[in-house]
Amino acid sequence: MSWYRNTVWFVKGLREYTRCGYESAAMHFNPDDVEVNVAGRSFLVTGANSGIGKATAKEIARRGGTVHLVCRNKERAEVARGEIVTETGNQNIFLHVLDISNPKEIWKFAEKFKNEHKLNVLINNAGCMVNNRELTEDGLEKNFATNTLGTYVLTTALLPLLEKAVDARVITVSSGGMLVQKLNISDLQSENGTFDGTMVYAQNKRQQVVLTEQWAKAHRNIHFSVMHPGWADTPAVRSSMPDFYEKMKNSLRTEAQGADTVVWLAVSSEATKLPSGLFFQDRQPVRTHLPLASTHSPPEDEEKLMEVLEEFSQKFKSTSPG
Repeated sequence: MSWYRNTVWFVKGLREYTRCGYESAAMHFNPDDVEVNVAGRSFLVTGANSGIGKATAKEIARRGGTVHLVCRNKERAEVARGEIVTETGNQNIFLHVLDISNPKEIWKFAEKFKNEHKLNVLINNAGCMVNNRELTEDGLEKNFATNTLGTYVLTTALLPLLEKAVDARVITVSSGGMLVQKLNISDLQSENGTFDGTMVYAQNKRQQVVLTEQWAKAHRNIHFSVMHPGWADTPAVRSSMPDFYEKMKNSLRTEAQGADTVVWLAVSSEATKLPSGLFFQDRQPVRTHLPLASTHSPPEDEEKLMEVLEEFSQKFKSTSPG
């Protein structure tokens, strides 16, 4: 079954996830959806110094939004901020240095941010694919710490701010790789068996889909969505998946094409006419399970994921100085 799922996903990807797939889908886009002025609205984008995050931040800045760039590397982030300001003429671009794999630091950041800023849209874009099992300083497996726990802590910490906002939205950048994974709550930190970074990443991305669906049920005043950007030519893909990049580099989407649906979900009024909690690709909701793939989870597993992440979150909140 694993072979079947991987094969179906790859064949599907060859058709839909490449640049050609984007160009085909874009023929049906309504340009007016994203030709909007979002001045006065505040957007927070994680992992915004390169790739899809930077492309997203730049497009929002072009439309007048106040953009908060949340990045791990200060030097690269300052370069990205300068580029965005220069290209868009928008001075309301703010930089915050934060490692999303560090839950204690996320709590500190969120508490400070809530006291100083407003927020309309949170874009969870930061992620990593570490191909060998590494632990953070807190003893957390790094992919899980960044992709799943970091996303959970930042989002839940900022929910009180979002609840107060007009037309609040949370968008999480996932991956079509999640289609080959069934939620596995028994080994969240990949301690058992052979470590496969690609599959751990895919499992994290499945977890992000579940998070989005659960948040949408619990917070009716906020529009939640999760999306697949397609296969884009980003620094992360080049460094984490070099063999894949070499095979596919002539067919990969541009960073702007990968970011298109994130921007649409963040600024378009059409996006929020659709139900909260859906998974999107190329501005359309798509299913989260392949036929015959046996990736559906019982509701109790999804609830258990939320419980475990909340326990982790509170543990690190209570140990966070200040």
